[in-house]
Amino acid sequence: MRFIRSLLLLAYFVVYTVPYAIACFIAFPFLRADRRYWMAAGWCKSTIVVLRYLNGIRYTIMGFENLPDGPAVLLSKHQSAWETIAFPALMPRPLCYVFKRELLFVPFFGWALGLLKMVHIDRKQGKDAFASVARQGRARMDEGAWVIMFPEGTRTRVGSQGKYKTGGARFAVATGAPVVPIAHNAGHVWPRHSFLKYAGIVTVSIGKPIDTAGLTAEEVNQRVEAWIEAEMRRIDPAAYSSSDAGSSEAERVPAGR
Repeated sequence: MRFIRSLLLLAYFVVYTVPYAIACFIAFPFLRADRRYWMAAGWCKSTIVVLRYLNGIRYTIMGFENLPDGPAVLLSKHQSAWETIAFPALMPRPLCYVFKRELLFVPFFGWALGLLKMVHIDRKQGKDAFASVARQGRARMDEGAWVIMFPEGTRTRVGSQGKYKTGGARFAVATGAPVVPIAHNAGHVWPRHSFLKYAGIVTVSIGKPIDTAGLTAEEVNQRVEAWIEAEMRRIDPAAYSSSDAGSSEAERVPAGR
């Protein structure tokens, strides 16, 4: 049954996403940037509803009141594709993802990213690449968006910890924006590199903003890592309870079960 439900989800992505994307491309030239974003986020909202009723994937959010009423950089744990889809649907402000410029040239997907005014990195600019990211991100935050990054870079196994890169912290320090750390255990329901989806409850925990004034990027990064990893062990203690907690077996234990 789990395989059938996962297969049906794939069918949903194909059948629903293509016409939705076409509708977006038709409408986007006539919409302001913020309305383009919320139209695209409508796909995310639809998808988390489908995940709930088709695959039994629900969620609970703690610390929603910690989200600031102003510019912010969200730095989140990264375990699956779930958070990439869910965060635009759940957050009260537009989110601005940071991605490689090469993605802009991917048909349909990249074109949509370009129209949504995300932040892109042109690695060919070398040492000037970060300055470009900071400039773009500051402009997006001035327009009311939040910039979001995954400091571990790639998706990690349940119960494991990746190396926290300083890019997000550097960006926050450069723009003077506070950092909001986010922990979650979505890897239980949507494991990385897995076709199968598992029923369960994703716990999302939002920490209090970290003021970056007077701090170095390294200090900000250390505080983000300390909070997220401590919170991961609080919301998902079983995944960290043994030395082999990072094994693939841990990823196959559905959350909330």
